[in-house]
Amino acid sequence: MSENVYAVVLAGGSGTRFWPASRTAMPKQLQPLAPGSDQPLIADTVRRLARLCGHDRILIATGAHLLEATRAALPDLPDSAFFGEPVARNTAPCIGWTARAIAERDPEAIVAVVPSDQHVQDEDGFIDALSRAAKSAASGPITTIGIQPTRPETGFGYIEMGEDVEHGAHRVKRFVEKPDRATAERYLADGSFVWNAGIFVFRARTMLDAIAEHLPELSAGLDRIAAGGPPGSAGWHAATEAVFETLPKVSIDNGVAEKTSPLHVVPASFGWSDLGSWETAWELSDKDDAGNAVSDEAVVVDAKNNLVRDLSGDGRVVALVGVDDLCVVQTKDAVLIIPRERAQDVRAVVAALRERGREDLV
Repeated sequence: MSENVYAVVLAGGSGTRFWPASRTAMPKQLQPLAPGSDQPLIADTVRRLARLCGHDRILIATGAHLLEATRAALPDLPDSAFFGEPVARNTAPCIGWTARAIAERDPEAIVAVVPSDQHVQDEDGFIDALSRAAKSAASGPITTIGIQPTRPETGFGYIEMGEDVEHGAHRVKRFVEKPDRATAERYLADGSFVWNAGIFVFRARTMLDAIAEHLPELSAGLDRIAAGGPPGSAGWHAATEAVFETLPKVSIDNGVAEKTSPLHVVPASFGWSDLGSWETAWELSDKDDAGNAVSDEAVVVDAKNNLVRDLSGDGRVVALVGVDDLCVVQTKDAVLIIPRERAQDVRAVVAALRERGREDLV
């Protein structure tokens, strides 16, 4: 465990593809959606990261409206660990904001930025990859972790790797947007492309210098926030409230990573999943002989390859007869039934409910 490694957990997402479990006030990262775990995704993330840097050097960046629920999910962290964004401004402002706070605490800090809602099967492999990325970042370059692809996935961005450098890293040649099927198959066969998992490791000062170079408007805004006082002080909070909504909406990928050279990537394989939909939840779950991932209370007759999740807490029985390849999810106030292959379309339900003014359901 390195004394100058910190972690920032990005926890501001809405997780609409996991409706009806995920809601505005209790989104995906606060739900126990990982197979084999009864803890919220964010709690599993923090538990893993504590092996790298300890609980006292973990920061949680979330929306101000989620602070109370996020604190409740992470009772082992002090109040000072939680950073509430007044408004969402994508990842570059969030990362710059937290990196600035960490740099004031420790000018030599190395920061690992990790999404809150990913699933990891091989935790030792995860920690090893982060440790190698931290060593790479300590030598200067911003470093990301790329997941070695196992299939021609069209739903992820890719990173093309260049020549080897130290600590098991490679130079990044380029970032690639989500490809079509034929291109994804070519990337898989090529062997020099990895999935972009959204994990970045860097010296705090290196990232702040890169933001100043490539996103000067954001850098100036971070200066105005810092002028309010030390992180956590009344003046700092007031400055954050006043300045944050003026910051540009830009991702760290587009705003910094794609413009920075050299940039390194550590290829890794640790059973990673972005847990992007109920389809993914089915893929990762234990299944019966017919491919059904269901609870003990469910009744399945002449049906195969289905997912059933009862999150109502009422012990209601879900029965499936003669149907295949469905996701069935029920909560106290809603039931979702959707073909697994259309699991990405759940967000359309959320959009339809908003049009009807049913904010109570989203």
